[in-house]
Amino acid sequence: MDTLTNTPKCAVVTKPALFLCFLSMGLTGFGGVLPWARRALVERRNWLTSEEFSEALSLGQILPGPNVVNLSIMVGARFHGAIGALLAFGGLMLAPLVIILMLAALYGQYGQLTAVQHAFRGTAAATAGLVVAMGFNMVAKQTKSWRTTSVTALAFVGSGVLALPLLMVLGVLAPTGIFLSWRSRK
Repeated sequence: MDTLTNTPKCAVVTKPALFLCFLSMGLTGFGGVLPWARRALVERRNWLTSEEFSEALSLGQILPGPNVVNLSIMVGARFHGAIGALLAFGGLMLAPLVIILMLAALYGQYGQLTAVQHAFRGTAAATAGLVVAMGFNMVAKQTKSWRTTSVTALAFVGSGVLALPLLMVLGVLAPTGIFLSWRSRK
């Protein structure tokens, strides 16, 4: 383990490897990149630990913009600064941009067909399933303690069940989680 970042030692993350990693995420995870991002960054390349991925994703969720885009920028910046952030972001967005432009042209011609409408609904359902599966996978690998479980459950109830505004839930639970984490390390 690298003692400064708590990251497993791995091969040096080169700029081309960073770009290609995020390019492959953009190609394989079009419409649902987060499960592919975790698999690539944590399980396959060991560029991040499971905890680091969860922390970066949590930060990405409270920042403006799509979570995985924020994650790509953070990972790119971690390894190669501003250039790395641009490479990771560009790699992630290049393939979907080209694909969506082609799909938009095709949809303009054939979007009224029933088969095309069913295909889009099926793709949306598959994407939702991937995100739910990734969430279960992340929860299963988290350190089990009453503190993290309580904060997670309260966040789910506050935002998912009671439909409270996300900023209000975060405003209460973020300081609570930080305090509980700080207390557990003392």
